[in-house]
Amino acid sequence: MRRFLDTLYRLAGGLAALFIVAIVALVFAQVVLNLADKITAAVTGAGLGVTIPSYSDFTGFFLAAASFMALAYTLRAGGHIRVTLVTRSFSPRMQHVFEIGITALALAMSAFAAYYMILLVIESHEFGDKSAGMVSVPLWIPQLPVAAGLSILTLALADELFSLLRGHEASWSGKGENLLNE
Repeated sequence: MRRFLDTLYRLAGGLAALFIVAIVALVFAQVVLNLADKITAAVTGAGLGVTIPSYSDFTGFFLAAASFMALAYTLRAGGHIRVTLVTRSFSPRMQHVFEIGITALALAMSAFAAYYMILLVIESHEFGDKSAGMVSVPLWIPQLPVAAGLSILTLALADELFSLLRGHEASWSGKGENLLNE
């Protein structure tokens, strides 16, 4: 099961990276088209008038997908911002109890968000909601990676909570020690 979950988290992180690459490619292509338009306008007096339809909408969709698909991978890698100003003064045992409480709270919040995001995807599909840009995209399509990312984060937080309850240190600590054996 550990191998499956770690693969799932890495896959979600890889998809997030692909969405970032798609943003870069789309923006780069639009910049090249803008440059070609400016050069043509300077030389001939009339621009080409070429653009990628709804490119800003698509980059926004890709940014949302990248952000949410990266959450679980970033959690497991220890990349989320943690405020340790107070907790570093706690004993190791108290720090562990605090980590359990915070992880349980994060799990509840993530499950809530994932549930309602999934409902939004279903509702958008049922009602046929579409984006308002030049290219009309069914909204459930860009909402789906957000729902998937939140669901994978919820799974990662549940995975983390069960590990903490078994006495292991948080995965983001990098130590992986079992505190119950101390």
